[in-house]
Amino acid sequence: MPKVGMEPVRRRALIDAAISTIGERGGLDVTMSQIAGRAGVSSALAHHYFGAKDDLLQATMRHLLAELASEAREALKTARTARDRVSAVIAVSFSASQFQPETVGAWLAFYVEAQKSPAMRRLLRVYARRLHSDLMSGLRHLLAAEDAIVAAEGIAALIDGLYIRRALKEDTPDTVSAVRLVEDYLETKLQSRGT
Repeated sequence: MPKVGMEPVRRRALIDAAISTIGERGGLDVTMSQIAGRAGVSSALAHHYFGAKDDLLQATMRHLLAELASEAREALKTARTARDRVSAVIAVSFSASQFQPETVGAWLAFYVEAQKSPAMRRLLRVYARRLHSDLMSGLRHLLAAEDAIVAAEGIAALIDGLYIRRALKEDTPDTVSAVRLVEDYLETKLQSRGT
């Protein structure tokens, strides 16, 4: 007889195991058995909770998105000014939980998978729209409309690029240097517009 209340715990363990396994291997060429083993459950139980591997991968991506959104909401609550809002979004993108190697590796693997998976592509669009919206919540008060859009796109591109560099482990940026680089770009944009 299954233990009552264990499903959420095991589902979370499988998602965490998927992140670490994908991050360690650098791609989605992992099996349910490998993920289940890392989570300490049987492969059959993993299939019971998620069905196919694609379902687990999508659940993992949704989990990463939910964590990022939750951190962003919390950071934005304490932002006092429009400039603080943009800095909060930047800082969250490189927070300890988001910029750890396994998470970065999982994000990169999902980007690659999105080229052939409509479901993953939709999830990445959700991420891109949310990032743009969060950045614009501050930038629209700091720059003219068109300039704010360009700055938001530039910041998003820098964030994604720094994730790629982190995943490749070449000249790996740490959290502080990554935030500093993006903040420097933002400051340049603000100064060039006389803000």
